Amino acid sequence: MRNLGLKPALRDGLEQLGVAAGEEALDALVDYVGEIATWNRAYNLTAVREPAEMVTRHLLDSASVLRWVRGPEVLDVGSGAGLPGVPLAILDPALAVTLLDSNGKKARFLRHVKRRLDLANVAVEQARIEAFAGDAFATIVSRAFAEPATFLTGVRHLAGPETRIVAMQGRRAERPEVDGFRLLDTIDLAVPGLDAQRHILIYGTCPESSQ
Repeated sequence: MRNLGLKPALRDGLEQLGVAAGEEALDALVDYVGEIATWNRAYNLTAVREPAEMVTRHLLDSASVLRWVRGPEVLDVGSGAGLPGVPLAILDPALAVTLLDSNGKKARFLRHVKRRLDLANVAVEQARIEAFAGDAFATIVSRAFAEPATFLTGVRHLAGPETRIVAMQGRRAERPEVDGFRLLDTIDLAVPGLDAQRHILIYGTCPESSQ
């Protein structure tokens, strides 16, 4: 059953982020939280247990990077419970989002969410990033998948000359330089209701290293 009590906080948080969302999108996001909460009992998808906390720590945190995500093709590496890929796909149906995770249980949950929420713009792939083959994506994003240098090295074969790579991070740390990539920007994020440091590192590929 949809927890309509979550909608006001979700709506207010998205407005603070400057993210437009109609009632259909809000309902889908609330339903998504409900699916995480239900499956979490057996699958341990996330350490966050309370749906109200999921709104802040999962939905709004994911939505906070939407303005830096270029489409149409987006790859969410180490998607886990579908974060940030599922919220991004719901909030912007023009994005074609691939959710990539090597864990079988999490991939099963992601396929369930795709069916349950009728997300035609979402694809689910179960594979390690090193073994995943595909054309270059417009944006590659990760949310605490790995430290930035490991993340960048892992996605090198999926990054073209125009690819934007968005690494979601917690506290500010060293900004690694990785051969074949250039750091374009470091942006502090303010997630409504979240009392924790968040920022993103945005990388592009160096021309001589593009596939």
